[in-house]
Amino acid sequence: MSIKTKLKNKLKNHFFSIPDDLKKNHIHLSKEKMNLIEKSIKENFHIGWRSENNFTKEAYNVDLQDHIINRLENDRRRIIPWLNNSMPLKGKKILEIGCGTGSSSIALAEQGAKVYGIDLDEGALKVAEDRAKAYNLDMNFYFLNAVDAHEKFKYEKFDMIIFFATLEHMTHEERINAMASTWNMLNEGGMWVVLETPNRLWYFDGHTSGLPFFQWLPDDLAFKYSKFSPRNEFSGIYREYNDKTKLHFLRRGRGLSFHEFDLSINDAKKLNVVSSKVQFEKYEWLKNAKLDKKYKSFLKLAYNGLHDGFYDKSLDLIIRK
Repeated sequence: MSIKTKLKNKLKNHFFSIPDDLKKNHIHLSKEKMNLIEKSIKENFHIGWRSENNFTKEAYNVDLQDHIINRLENDRRRIIPWLNNSMPLKGKKILEIGCGTGSSSIALAEQGAKVYGIDLDEGALKVAEDRAKAYNLDMNFYFLNAVDAHEKFKYEKFDMIIFFATLEHMTHEERINAMASTWNMLNEGGMWVVLETPNRLWYFDGHTSGLPFFQWLPDDLAFKYSKFSPRNEFSGIYREYNDKTKLHFLRRGRGLSFHEFDLSINDAKKLNVVSSKVQFEKYEWLKNAKLDKKYKSFLKLAYNGLHDGFYDKSLDLIIRK
């Protein structure tokens, strides 16, 4: 291991250390149970456009490892301490929109939260269910679009509602409807959370295309321009623009900005933003730190008055009702 890598890991451990009261609740699985989760991912999630054939070997192995354990470890280290600092998770009723294969659901539930997870990917939900069994945690998963959540849970109120890397995978109309309706599903004083959603205003799209200014483009132009993406699993798919391919394209990920908050919840300048993740961590890993800081400063000069988190490259915000 190089000196640079050792220093980076040392800094990472310093900035993202896990509080002992949270760490003691972590559940560690046997190798046998971890193998069962891996098997479920391969059979239920890595199929269709996510199949091994559509990735380079390296990219596939990275994605597989991410879904087996790395995402859970990242959630334990960087997401749970942030959320718990704003609202202790134990005993809280949480709706997780975009639970995926269940890594974040485990991280929440092992801290004593009652988790209800929804997703539109049936394969991912099957993995989430298998993962919950492996960890022996009682959670509820539903095949459900966020825009229909208010009907499914019309007699329920939640302490926290989390859009976990989800809003970017929804159509623009779905976003507005889901944001507005879920806000009304919160208890007074409850927390509405958006996590790991790329900022439409950012100059580089590191989420979907790996291209500069991609999130700024209209959907139809972005669709056509996708062929220039350096990512093989993205660049070779979108050619004929029709209703079906457009929807699939949008589901891959389009940025979000303060504009949707203005339209769906309230003037973003008036929202009670408790915290952003960058603000909580007091540190951000930036590949182009100098440029990114200058660009963020430019955004703030161009349109001032928003919470600092609305200017980050990713929207990671906790908003109190």
